[in-house]
Amino acid sequence: MTGSIYNFSAGPAVLPKEVLQQAAAEMLDWHGSGMSVMEMSHRGAEYMSIIAAAQSDLRELLAVPANYKILFMQGGAIAENAIVPMNLAGLKPQPATADYINTGSWSTKSLKEAAKYLNVNVAASSEADKFATIPARAGWKLSKDAAYVHICTNETIDGIEYQFVPEVGADTNGAPLVADMSSQILSRVIDVSQYGVIYGGAQKNIGPAGLTIVIVREDLLGHALPCCPSAFNWKTVADNDSMFNTPPTYAIYIAGLVFQWLKRQGGVAAMEQRNIAKAALLYDYLDSSDFYVNRINKDNRSRMNVPFFLHDETLNSAFLAEARERGLLQLKGHKSVGGMRASIYNAMPVEGVQALVKFMQEFAAKNS
Repeated sequence: MTGSIYNFSAGPAVLPKEVLQQAAAEMLDWHGSGMSVMEMSHRGAEYMSIIAAAQSDLRELLAVPANYKILFMQGGAIAENAIVPMNLAGLKPQPATADYINTGSWSTKSLKEAAKYLNVNVAASSEADKFATIPARAGWKLSKDAAYVHICTNETIDGIEYQFVPEVGADTNGAPLVADMSSQILSRVIDVSQYGVIYGGAQKNIGPAGLTIVIVREDLLGHALPCCPSAFNWKTVADNDSMFNTPPTYAIYIAGLVFQWLKRQGGVAAMEQRNIAKAALLYDYLDSSDFYVNRINKDNRSRMNVPFFLHDETLNSAFLAEARERGLLQLKGHKSVGGMRASIYNAMPVEGVQALVKFMQEFAAKNS
């Protein structure tokens, strides 16, 4: 490999270099404690200060209202696919129903898992058009008395992103909007109060795998089904300040460093402007090229995950091999859709996208 290295992995994903350098410097001795964070008791004063700062910084970055709890959990978004219905089905008489909007691979997984715990109504789906769009809100067939309405705001595999927040309460007698934001959180400004629950795995824009973030409105706590394990009961976790069981301590520490890094960059609003610019750079080139193609409706394209295909797919292996030689890593698309995918999360600098576009231009010129 030559030159700078840029990691376009969809997750676990690139972390800010400053964060990795700080973690390396603190690895053997955190702030003169004589301990690595990996070795600390999660109930000791040192670690308690770390998790408190992480929670406070995340609340500040997202302007989380006071009537919302921030939970640090485990199991990733896939576990939350079960934890969400186990915690919210009790909002309604049994058997409860939840509405799901199916916009790609991850929302498909979510609704299939939820069906183990309640009735699932697929209120809208873009599967028929191969998940190239988000169904227009006017066409959603929502239940009149749903326990909640679930969306995945950014489909990591398919490259679909909501550019709007759907209003759902008026059609569902006030059902809360639940959002899997695993690959979108902290990349753009959001109004947390428009959601009842926000959740996501950390390994895209927050930190290493192992940590799950849940932001939940307080009135939605305390409705878990009897089958819900205690460690996955949001009220139990909230009542114990995310310390009911041993939390993923090192992952929370790294997340806290990322939150501090984001604040130094100017916060979420500043990151959103960078992300808009990075995505435009790549999409503008794709749209100008007849060598590559992106198949997603322009109004629904993801800023975080950009799938694209070579018109001549016999060149895929050569493209990936030469990209790697140029220091452009993890560009292979998900096995379920093929092609290529560039994930350009917060920690991906604009220089990485510029390097990718330059390589794509040169590869196209050489192989046209």
